[in-house]
Amino acid sequence: MKNALFLCAAALIAAPAAAQTGGSVTVIQAGRLLDKPGQAPRGPSTLIVRDGRIVEILPGKVDGPVGAKIVDLSDKFVLPGLIDSHVHLDSDAGGNAAFMEGLTSSDATSAYRTLGNAKKTLMAGFTTVRNLGDGTGATLALRDFAASGELLAPRIVDAGRSISTTSGHMDGTLSLGEDLHSAINQENLCDGVETCRHAVRMQIRRGVDVIKIATTGGVNSRIGAGLGRQLFDDEVKALVDTAHLYKKKVAVHAHGDDGINAALAAGADSIEHGTMLTDESIKLFKKAGAYYVPTLSTVNGYIARLQADPNAYPPDVLAKVKWRIGVTGKSLEKAYPAGVKIAFGTDAGVSKHGRNADEFELMVKHGMSPMAAIQAATVNAADLLGVAADVGTLEPGKAADIIAVSGDPLSDVTVLKSVRFVMKGGQVAKDER
Repeated sequence: MKNALFLCAAALIAAPAAAQTGGSVTVIQAGRLLDKPGQAPRGPSTLIVRDGRIVEILPGKVDGPVGAKIVDLSDKFVLPGLIDSHVHLDSDAGGNAAFMEGLTSSDATSAYRTLGNAKKTLMAGFTTVRNLGDGTGATLALRDFAASGELLAPRIVDAGRSISTTSGHMDGTLSLGEDLHSAINQENLCDGVETCRHAVRMQIRRGVDVIKIATTGGVNSRIGAGLGRQLFDDEVKALVDTAHLYKKKVAVHAHGDDGINAALAAGADSIEHGTMLTDESIKLFKKAGAYYVPTLSTVNGYIARLQADPNAYPPDVLAKVKWRIGVTGKSLEKAYPAGVKIAFGTDAGVSKHGRNADEFELMVKHGMSPMAAIQAATVNAADLLGVAADVGTLEPGKAADIIAVSGDPLSDVTVLKSVRFVMKGGQVAKDER
């Protein structure tokens, strides 16, 4: 697996700029600088970067130390690298195509695909992601290559295999003939307290950063079991408590309010999708201090696939897809004004990798200000992922994850769909000034 990732690096990701070592300095000259989203942007500013980290931010346009590399972004709006809290880097398919991909792809193929999708994500300005589900381990391997600096890819917080009940959203045998079931790895399924604890520990053993569980059915589940709750209270509690025992946060796939509320009552750290929030859900969010990750842009993926092929989804799934398209955004319209903490997440893989910034437009459409949406993709997401010491803002001591756009995203958030410059950890990944 790791060999496949390493060998395909040159083909899919251009060789990164030389890592900054030996005290080499890069000077970033910004026209406007949103160093701390949620606060007013600065005017012309200069960031001094040494060994991959920001060491100083100066007012005005400054040349910096003698011999420093100058990156002139004085006609650009500069802000922290963006964070997507919900991606699936190992796939970019959906419906019947995704089903066939899962049956026909080797682990090596998955590794190449994961790396390619990581490149698309980084080029879109997302320097950190939380990967919430990957059956092969390709993303875990890529996480380690990216962290070591051997590959230039987004910083990855990974969940390994997502956990659900038998016949739940993460059951890979759904719609397969029974004679094929034994070929499917099902260590991620649990039924009852003890097996739920075991399922979490199996992912911990793989070295994951976060635990992903599903308390309800899913839109893309190939079963007509609806989108309501699929775990009992003691099972939810066993999953969450075991993850927290190992100091791992818990992200919860949940559509129906019964599954949302059960997860929040058990102490979940984030709810993904949260499509049917109620007033009780809002109260539980605020009591728990949990984050809501709306994943609105899934609908873009659904719409695009149906436009290309009206039969892209089997009937049981198609009915749920149409429902999801119709209700998307209504929960955010409740949660945001009520003061629920929002973190940016797209569910890329359902939506298209590299189109992550489409989520900003939908967040604003459903009630958030551009600044609040950007804060959700920087400060808030960094807090949720547990990486705020390194990313989310631009400050001395933090990683030099820096992007730049033409135009003002605070007045037109769609300019974030066209990121012109990307630096991750002091290495230039994209420069289209």
